[in-house]
Amino acid sequence: MSTLTAVTDATFRDEVLTSEIPVVVDIWATWCGPCRQVAPLLEQLAVEYDGRAKIVKVDADQNPETVSAAGVTSIPTLGFYRDGTRTDILIGAHPKPVIAEKIEALIS
Repeated sequence: MSTLTAVTDATFRDEVLTSEIPVVVDIWATWCGPCRQVAPLLEQLAVEYDGRAKIVKVDADQNPETVSAAGVTSIPTLGFYRDGTRTDILIGAHPKPVIAEKIEALIS
């Protein structure tokens, strides 16, 4: 069972931009191999950072408004949001320690 919240164009504002805790947004697609590599790492990190940050998933194929607004041209893209503003970004598949480092910076 996924611990990650699926976010859509319709729910992005409520789930991400007005969130009271920092948010990591995973923009992915079902056909994307690197996205499938990152998915289990994000599941683990969602558990590890529960209550301090949340990790959400946006299906790029189903949510073109969010993808366009975020300026995403390659997936997977991880956007790091605090107080409604994207503060950092990771493009492509990265190992868990790299993603965790970005989350640590986001919540500090």
